[in-house]
Amino acid sequence: MYELQFSSKIIEQAVDAFGSLPGVGKKTALRFVLHVIKQDIHSAQNISKLILQLKNDLKFCIKCHNISENNVCDICSNLSRDESIICVVQDYRDVLAIENTGLYKGHYHVLGGLISPLEGIGPSNLAIETLLEKLNNNTVTEIILALNATMEGETTSFYIFRKIAPYSIKLSAIARGIAVGDELEYTDEITLGRSITNRVPFDSLLKK
Repeated sequence: MYELQFSSKIIEQAVDAFGSLPGVGKKTALRFVLHVIKQDIHSAQNISKLILQLKNDLKFCIKCHNISENNVCDICSNLSRDESIICVVQDYRDVLAIENTGLYKGHYHVLGGLISPLEGIGPSNLAIETLLEKLNNNTVTEIILALNATMEGETTSFYIFRKIAPYSIKLSAIARGIAVGDELEYTDEITLGRSITNRVPFDSLLKK
């Protein structure tokens, strides 16, 4: 395979850094680096500042594990949201996707991933125990499983289903307007909104 040859060690290191990002190959990383080089110093400093802020100023909400600038995110602290309904999602991208539909007014619980034995991710690596802790307060009436329609998503949903079974809580799943194998962040807002609104009892899916 053809390897890019660099005239500068700094450029090579910068390409390696950009290339470590998901979905970014060497040639795309080089375009990013050359773009930064062409920018004025203030633009480059602003990019650098924002990257540092991502690491230093952001945190995970102590209630739902969503990414936030505060200990409690804006959704959890919004008194107009229905805290009796919790929508379980994989990560921050899914929160954004569902929020953009404008049709969901409950709370969220971000797992931080999906069960994937091949990648060494088990239930203990996800925020499942903190979800179960919320059920002990007797304020939650419904859990909505809004996980990707993939093998990992289905495995995680079934695991949560078994853990929640002892509780007298309604467990729903988003309707199958989303095709098998699709990820929520790539689903159009209308389809995703309808899937949330027309959610079905999770155990009905097990009977199919």
